[in-house]
Amino acid sequence: MSKDYVHTLEVKNLIARYGERQVLSDVSMTVERGEVHVILGGSGCGKSTLLKHVIGLMKPAGGSVKLLGVDLVEADEPQRNAVLARIGMLFQGGALLNSLTIRENVALPIKERTGLPDDVIDEMVRMKLGLVSMLHAIDLTPPELSGGMKKRAALARAMATDPEILFADEPSAGLDPITAAELDALLLNLKSRFGMSLVVVTHELASIEAIADRVTMLDKGFVIASGPLQEVKKKDHPMVRAFFDRASEAESRGTSVLDALSKESRT
Repeated sequence: MSKDYVHTLEVKNLIARYGERQVLSDVSMTVERGEVHVILGGSGCGKSTLLKHVIGLMKPAGGSVKLLGVDLVEADEPQRNAVLARIGMLFQGGALLNSLTIRENVALPIKERTGLPDDVIDEMVRMKLGLVSMLHAIDLTPPELSGGMKKRAALARAMATDPEILFADEPSAGLDPITAAELDALLLNLKSRFGMSLVVVTHELASIEAIADRVTMLDKGFVIASGPLQEVKKKDHPMVRAFFDRASEAESRGTSVLDALSKESRT
């Protein structure tokens, strides 16, 4: 498996549109090997659209996306499929199939991407569930799990084929602070253990402080700040200050960081 690429992810001058409406304008960012890169910003700023482009679900109106050295815009379908098989995706709601057991859910990507026999796949499933402390729930179905357990099971599925880069969309959404902190610690442990890169979309200040090496902040479809977390926090931009100042206030009041930032974006 070639690793001659410079950046795990490289986005250059990305433009994204829904019909005539432009939602991303000249967005550029890079993700280095082995780092945790957090994408943040207010509601409607383009985070989800950016994520859809970098995992190949949408084609840019302009610019380029290189994932593990492969230009997703120029690549043909076999090339795209080959590179997308090397990533993992942790969706916001987990996206587990309720009709399947956790064993069957985690086995799905392994069956799709390999020709391994069932007994080997089952052993791999057990290993991945063991990594996230979910082996005891292997024969349960998603409706039988708590929110935190669903996230860990979904993480096991995202890790099933040992991805080089893991994307996580609001991994702490809907979790209590203790469970969210446990998930953050688990993500960092897996990153360290497997040497992968992480791209995380989140509004949770506690999570950002705990896991981020570098961040990219969007506002109205533009990048307004990007770089190491501590440097970005010092940036003299009203939306950057609003997020980190009001996020702290929101946490102390027990309200949503997203609500605080969205309120600022409307003023």
